[in-house]
Amino acid sequence: MSEEPASQVTDEEDIDAARVAVRRGVHGLVGALLGILTITGIAAGAITSALVADAGIEVTALAVGAACLVVGGPFILILSAVTQRRGLGIALETVVQKRVMESEARRREFETRLVRALEMADDEVAAYETVRRAFALAVPDTPVELLLADNSHAHLDHVVTVAHSDAHSRCPVTSPDQCVAARRAQTQVFPDSEALDSCPLLRERGSGSFSAVCIPVSIMGRTVGAVHATGAVDAPMDEEHVKALQVLANQAGNRLGMLRIMADTQLQASTDGLTGLVNRRSLENHARALRAKGEEFALVMADLDQFKTLNDTHGHETGDRALRVFAETLRDSLRAEDMACRYGGEEFVVLLPGLDTRDATEVMERVREALARTTRRGDVPSFTASFGVAHTNEADDLDDLLARADRALFAAKDAGRDRICIDGGTLDGTPNLTAIS
Repeated sequence: MSEEPASQVTDEEDIDAARVAVRRGVHGLVGALLGILTITGIAAGAITSALVADAGIEVTALAVGAACLVVGGPFILILSAVTQRRGLGIALETVVQKRVMESEARRREFETRLVRALEMADDEVAAYETVRRAFALAVPDTPVELLLADNSHAHLDHVVTVAHSDAHSRCPVTSPDQCVAARRAQTQVFPDSEALDSCPLLRERGSGSFSAVCIPVSIMGRTVGAVHATGAVDAPMDEEHVKALQVLANQAGNRLGMLRIMADTQLQASTDGLTGLVNRRSLENHARALRAKGEEFALVMADLDQFKTLNDTHGHETGDRALRVFAETLRDSLRAEDMACRYGGEEFVVLLPGLDTRDATEVMERVREALARTTRRGDVPSFTASFGVAHTNEADDLDDLLARADRALFAAKDAGRDRICIDGGTLDGTPNLTAIS
């Protein structure tokens, strides 16, 4: 956006061409007026000599023509000077307006293309890549970066960095409160980093003086970061480039805000509000996707023991706290690739990709032991859980797998609760649906 095509004339060339055109026009006008004045004078002289019998026609005509030139010439010269000055002013104004219109057209085209590109970004990572490419187009060969606050809004992360070659180009700000542009919610231009009124964070970066531009980035009306660009003191960023970065900051903030709203909506649609675990639909979709790819996994059905008694005795608030404690225990005990969900009421389902029945049983044993340690702290009344384990090798489809895990869970309940039961196969010679204490 910022580079002029090789065939496009510069401002100076446009101005020189305008000067030449105005001067030619004025010179032509002066010649024409002098000619008209001379002819008019000669004609007036001829008429005068025809009326006066004692004067020669030629002499009188020439005398009157010369007099007209002497009297009218200075007025013509003054008129030409005024006309030239006014013409040059109009020509220069036309050149400026032309450049402004060209700049505005480039800005609108850049903004249109940027918006289209950002609309195709499905997540924040893709949006950051679009911003990186847009930086390279808007301000080529310029150190520039996008800093955004993390979820706590207490720290700023450098999420996009372009053309950084030395220490002075990287902004050391660590929080939105430290950033002048973010605090003021206004673009800040600093021609010299060592000037008295420059941002303190620009000084003493170990590379001498430089210029900088800081533009706030807002998401849903809240300033959450900044675009930071640096340059040479003797070649600060021009207004067109600053406007391009402002467009980029505004559109990036708009798209990131929309992506976060969409992500929050999807999270709410896929998450259980009480425990923070994914909901039943999300787990079943994930399980079907794994089966479609041919991946094997173990599935565990878990249920809090005597949960109704816990609710009736201590109240629903205590029951809700027990559900959250169990969910937290699952999160602490599982791998990143595992998935746990609140399936309904006090019932949970755990999906363990790549694990066989034995491995899944060991994981659930760790969960059972961790739950016992947690409830001994006294945050909630002591409670236990029972587990039923099934595997895709033994099931025809997801419904069959869930039914098998559910049967194993009931077997654990029947065996005395606080147990793990396995459906299908054997474990150390034990029969199917064997309770393991």
